Amino acid sequence: MGKVAVGAAVICAATVCAAAALLVRHRMRSSGRWAKAMAIVKEFEERCATPIGKLKQVADALTVEMHAGLASEGGSKLKMLISYVDNLPTGNEKGLFYALDLGGTNFRVLRVQLGGKDGGIINQEFAEVSIPQDLMVGTSDALFDYIAAELARFVAQEGQDFQLPSGRQRELGFTFSFPVMQNSIDSGTLIKWTKGFSIEDAVGQDVVAELTRALERQGLDMRVSALVNDTVGTLAGGRYSNKDVAAAVILGTGTNAAYVERAHAIPKWHGLLPKSGEMVINMEWGNFRSAHLPLTDYDISLDAESLNPGEQIFEKIISGMYLGEIVRRVLCKIAEEASLFGDTVPPKLRVPFIFRTPHMSAMHQDTSSDLKVVGEKLRDILEIPNTSPKERKLVVQLCNIVATRGARLAAAGILGILKKLGRETLKDGEKQKTVIALDGGLYEHYNEYSKCMENTLRELVGDEVSESIVIEHSNDGSGIGAALLAASHSQYLGLEES
Repeated sequence: MGKVAVGAAVICAATVCAAAALLVRHRMRSSGRWAKAMAIVKEFEERCATPIGKLKQVADALTVEMHAGLASEGGSKLKMLISYVDNLPTGNEKGLFYALDLGGTNFRVLRVQLGGKDGGIINQEFAEVSIPQDLMVGTSDALFDYIAAELARFVAQEGQDFQLPSGRQRELGFTFSFPVMQNSIDSGTLIKWTKGFSIEDAVGQDVVAELTRALERQGLDMRVSALVNDTVGTLAGGRYSNKDVAAAVILGTGTNAAYVERAHAIPKWHGLLPKSGEMVINMEWGNFRSAHLPLTDYDISLDAESLNPGEQIFEKIISGMYLGEIVRRVLCKIAEEASLFGDTVPPKLRVPFIFRTPHMSAMHQDTSSDLKVVGEKLRDILEIPNTSPKERKLVVQLCNIVATRGARLAAAGILGILKKLGRETLKDGEKQKTVIALDGGLYEHYNEYSKCMENTLRELVGDEVSESIVIEHSNDGSGIGAALLAASHSQYLGLEES
């Protein structure tokens, strides 16, 4: 063999050796990266663990806070607000009632014709109206005049199917989903705006008085007979169709719960006890916190960087606004420390709240063999192309950890309410039934979450008690519920019993 041929063979062998060494190094590096990624996931999973013992501690802590919040104003992180709703719908309500549901950049107006005993809801209509951006930061008069004008237009379109008895004033239930200090069933002072509204001259004012003045300026003869928040409305809507409804929970972008308390079990209530002996309490349970909550470093940094640090801790680990963001934060750490998606962190992965809970839900529920949906979402939302099946599986695992923790803690919250009502056990010879009305997009659309929550509640109370507890989807409670509460707190109550 000539010198040239030998030299070529040596170079060729050296190249092969170098390539092989490179491949080995790449594989070692790759397996090192993967081991690091899995270690981060494993540690996160351990921190998020919700064994039954821990969930029972969370439920007990919630019950203790409920007692403290009912004892005195400011006695607990749980506000336990008195809603002044002491008459829940019975199903006997009759007549035409309106509702206004203001909770964000849109508002809805509804009318409902009630048929009295056995008649139910005979007819209903609604219209949705968006609020112009400038009115969200303008004056109180401008906002309420706009709402009143739309309400007047809606009333003017009232057809033959909707009948108001002669000589009667129209009555309205007003769902106002902003922080309010309620003073009675039909008055409440605005504490602060949220959700992009900033109308300074409305803060500290009675929102019912503001709306009433705007209705008068429109020449619309209508009385606001109930001011409620969306959770109380959901409870009212649930109770109208099922007398066993004892509580309502909203699991959506945010979360809250309301329940029916015995009036004499509210030490901070100083007025006359209501005839019904009952009072609906708006818990504001998103603000619950306890040393027993399984918080991670990701939750702590999310809270610190939020608009309301130290507040709404329970909401930040169980509700739709935050679940996807927690997953993004863990993925970002894996990308930084384990270089999972290449040597540089994909820029989109660093954008807070880019990865939303509906994306997470779609990934979590992907049943395709190659997790095609997961791959598409990673590519389209986070601009991470060409992911391997192994990487996609890891993302699904993260979604499962976060959703499972949230759902199981939501179940623990419901157990806390059941304990406060003494309904977590069965009394001898008593055929009790407890219905929880549930609403919100997270509960309605994230099936893995809702399934896990219901299974966990069953696990917490045991098979026998779980037979007596029913979770019922109460769709659109906040709108219909407000109209029903206008009916059950009508000024004409008792004049027309049916």
